[in-house]
Amino acid sequence: MFESKKSKSFTTKSRNGDAPQSSVNIIGPGTQIEGEVTSTGDIRIDGRIKGSVYSKAKLVLGNTGVVEGDVKCQNADISGTIKGSTQVAELLFLKSTARINGDIMAGKLVVEVGASFTGNCNMGPMIKDLQNADKGQQEQLKEKTA
Repeated sequence: MFESKKSKSFTTKSRNGDAPQSSVNIIGPGTQIEGEVTSTGDIRIDGRIKGSVYSKAKLVLGNTGVVEGDVKCQNADISGTIKGSTQVAELLFLKSTARINGDIMAGKLVVEVGASFTGNCNMGPMIKDLQNADKGQQEQLKEKTA
């Protein structure tokens, strides 16, 4: 009649084992997460995350959203606050309420009037080269440790 108090985790997977491309993960206002967040689908953050956020799709950071850690994703719309480095492979859109305290690396960057960031900003095709260089370095490290 009563279930055990052990927590259960639920995962939605498509037939090929990955999360569906149309999945949207929402971290609502008042929610705080400590640790790394990784997703193959879109993420919307209106709460607070103390840790890094990685997405193979789009990240939307709402007005009340705060990320205290690094962000790495394909595309991003930022209205909240990021305290850490931000790496976006394609388009980074900083809305007027966006606040970033850390370095930015993006393929393309759009900044509305009122948005602010403190740190270095690199954009353009060299970002893709850096991502490929990271993969090369990781492969070299694997070869050395093998």
